[in-house]
Amino acid sequence: MSGPGGMLPGVTKQGMAAGAAALLDLVLPENCAGCDAPGGACCPSCLSAFGAARPAAVHGAGAPGGPTYALARHADVARALVVAHKERGRRGLTRPLGRALAAALPRLPEARPDAAGSWWLVPVPSRRSAARARGGSHVLALARAGAAALSEAGLPAAVAPALRLAAGARDAVGLDRSERTANLAGRLRVAAAGAPPPGVPVVLLDDVVTTGATLGACRAALRRSGIEPCVALTLTAA
Repeated sequence: MSGPGGMLPGVTKQGMAAGAAALLDLVLPENCAGCDAPGGACCPSCLSAFGAARPAAVHGAGAPGGPTYALARHADVARALVVAHKERGRRGLTRPLGRALAAALPRLPEARPDAAGSWWLVPVPSRRSAARARGGSHVLALARAGAAALSEAGLPAAVAPALRLAAGARDAVGLDRSERTANLAGRLRVAAAGAPPPGVPVVLLDDVVTTGATLGACRAALRRSGIEPCVALTLTAA
């Protein structure tokens, strides 16, 4: 049965738009989301925005509770690629962006695998409504692409989707640090079904760090459950 406006129940306009974009990606050749060059979701030149020899450390309020690194500033081509992946449904970017995160991990001083040599990646959770609108959690997709790239390079890796964001959290766009902290207060949970084995070091992944409130809240939630995030890594830092 259709809902208002002829839409199926539970289907949002954003979700329909994301689905339409994904369908177009299947039937039409993709252009680079950074420069619009033909040939793929991201050309080598634009992807090089995330290829610094060593990710930059994020200091101050942006890195509460532990070391945080970003591959690029949230500007220019890097910003265009992150926004296209997150807000415009350009899922062809998932693999190259995930591979960029994977390539950076061994270069982080504090990052380490577990005693058996496996890397454990914990994605920052999305609001449920946002994930539905985007066709799934974009950060979880990045984490899975990163784990696959690490495994291909001979570094065993697994994704632990341990964090859950309860209902009631607002979209964080436009909120300052104190507002973001209040927005997340009491709403981050660790789900046993998605948690890594006890005692292993984990890498917290996100696409962009702005005030650092989200990463700080995620670190606190993990630590309350006995999980130690050794480092946080993002694509960009505002």
